[in-house]
Amino acid sequence: MKEIINSSKAPAPIGPYSQAVKSGNTLYISGQIPLDEASGSLVEGTIEEETEQVMKNIGYILEEAGLNFQHILKCSIFVSSMDDFARINAVYGKYFPQNPPARETVEVSKLPKGVNVEISCIATF
Repeated sequence: MKEIINSSKAPAPIGPYSQAVKSGNTLYISGQIPLDEASGSLVEGTIEEETEQVMKNIGYILEEAGLNFQHILKCSIFVSSMDDFARINAVYGKYFPQNPPARETVEVSKLPKGVNVEISCIATF
């Protein structure tokens, strides 16, 4: 059994997928990019600004499900350049001051809409 979770504060999916799916005690959040739902535009600027918007979008989805960042078990980070690793970590780390989740970071050749960072995660209830 699965339950679809959608937040009106986070960007609507740009393809045939849901923002998040709850199954049992687990929430699977689709990859989020730096799209600002309020303005409908991509956040373009520094990698820190992009990462901040991605984390906000994840937060909106967590909130809709009644969770917060401490419920996240694992994140997958996709970046267009591993040269941005430390700068992404600086923003990402603010959301996990203690007991951060498991994670991998992978450099890829392209991301949706030409963004520089995308993050998906798995959380638990």
